[in-house]
Amino acid sequence: MTRILALDWGEKRIGVAFSAGYLAAPHSVIYRRSKAEDYARIARLVTETGADLLLMGLPTTFNPAEPIGPQAKRILKYKDALAEHLTIPIEMADETYSTVDAGEFLRQSGKRGKIPIDAAAAAVILQQYLDNKKQE
Repeated sequence: MTRILALDWGEKRIGVAFSAGYLAAPHSVIYRRSKAEDYARIARLVTETGADLLLMGLPTTFNPAEPIGPQAKRILKYKDALAEHLTIPIEMADETYSTVDAGEFLRQSGKRGKIPIDAAAAAVILQQYLDNKKQE
């Protein structure tokens, strides 16, 4: 079974989730200081979790003429730089509405304030990816 670490990249924080099977779980939040520190922390998490794959959320736009917006371009640039610091592959997954879905889940489950929204959003991205893989 593939062990997957997932990231919900943000300008100030990076949400982290993990799965060693069929279910995603929020893991942690990286509070961004510098790219070098980000890359080192993510590399440590890959080692600590034994991840075989890194999954990053990629926002899409609803404009067919420009499906990749400015935020997505920043994330893709970050991904390319991060790849130089890792020995595992990086895949991208749609993250549309992941933070909204995570907030609703946390509210309904009574876990709001107990689980960081960024980590929960990463878990939503990862769970959608896992669900899509099961259907293939």
